Amino acid sequence: MTGYYTEKLAAERLRRCYEVAPPRARRYLEAEIDFVLDLASPSALALELGCGYGRVLRRLLPRVRTGVGIDTSLSSLRLARGFLGPSPSLHLLAMDAAAMGFRARTFDLVLCIQNGICAFAVDPGQLFGEAVRVTRPGGTVLFSSYSPRFWQDRLEWFEAQVAHGLIGPIDHQATGDGVIACTDGFKSTTIGPEAFAALAARVGLAPRIIEVEASSLFCALTIPRRGREED
Repeated sequence: MTGYYTEKLAAERLRRCYEVAPPRARRYLEAEIDFVLDLASPSALALELGCGYGRVLRRLLPRVRTGVGIDTSLSSLRLARGFLGPSPSLHLLAMDAAAMGFRARTFDLVLCIQNGICAFAVDPGQLFGEAVRVTRPGGTVLFSSYSPRFWQDRLEWFEAQVAHGLIGPIDHQATGDGVIACTDGFKSTTIGPEAFAALAARVGLAPRIIEVEASSLFCALTIPRRGREED
């Protein structure tokens, strides 16, 4: 999986994955964004991990003071620059989400949605640790994965991507129990409530696990305020 989203499934090919989504998958994608927007505020400095071509940032930017997107795919970032257009409140950076160059306690909202935590091919614990590190006391960190109840609709969406030549044919023998595997090496896994809770415990936080639209499983972390750290 290393490099798959950086090289093969990036930029226009990544955008096509969302364009071919069946109606039920489109509802899932919209519900995820709506959930994030409900937590945004006009004063917030927001960071998206794995921003791709800017699909989420486009909706988020009008709702926050500043939006920052990072990705390891330069082609996706170039497409995002055109897709989002010029804005003084937008910053796009090539950066590894598991080893970010930001100072601690910088952002009010950090998000990694649409199962990004399973797409980065890095230790999820590193992602949690870095996301928490760069979030201010009182701020929110959001990760999401797929709900088990979305399995058949998710499979239909991936079959549509196969039909359009965006990913390799599905390996049905290796597919099941939350995992979609393709013959070209692509694999989409998931993280459940217990795994989210274990990851949160590694950073010393109690998560809120929320199922959205019977399709997404969100893990929301609130960074505690400790003394004068909130200043």
